[in-house]
Amino acid sequence: MTAKTNSVCVYCGSRDGTDPAYATAAEATGTMLAANDWRLVYGAGDVGLMGRVANATQIAGGRTFGVIPTHLLDWEVGKRDLDTFIITETMHERKKVMFMNCDAVVVLPGGAGSLDEFFEALTWRQLGLHGKPIYLLNINGFWDPLKVLMDNIVGQGFAEASLLDFITFVDDVDTLETNLRTTLA
Repeated sequence: MTAKTNSVCVYCGSRDGTDPAYATAAEATGTMLAANDWRLVYGAGDVGLMGRVANATQIAGGRTFGVIPTHLLDWEVGKRDLDTFIITETMHERKKVMFMNCDAVVVLPGGAGSLDEFFEALTWRQLGLHGKPIYLLNINGFWDPLKVLMDNIVGQGFAEASLLDFITFVDDVDTLETNLRTTLA
């Protein structure tokens, strides 16, 4: 019997953002995943932080699993040299396939799509549909406004305080690696 392969779903931007630290963190994340023999599950794009995570994973000898809907093949430059490359019809299918093929979720800086993916995973966790850990890589405080929002949601009575226990903010890739090693052991 072979050992189980742990997979980490990374949600992140299809752009690099304005702070060069985001690109550096994306590349470090990909290298770290490969070093731990954790398969990268992501949106199969070859642009922005998505492409950086995937390329770094591949360069370091890691395994990759990408999922992209047909309408984004050109826009996100579908990266076809992955170990597994799946094309879906819709965004909903993409998110489901990505999530079902991972053991943990990591959210790097990104835009509306990354927030959509994060909140869906968080909502499913809140509803008891999964127990997967959710990490936000808070490079240079990128996710600090989200922390404030989450505290406000709880403070205003729209969620139990336990909602905050489902999210772990980490400030750097080393701390992310330490947390993942604990939860994926």
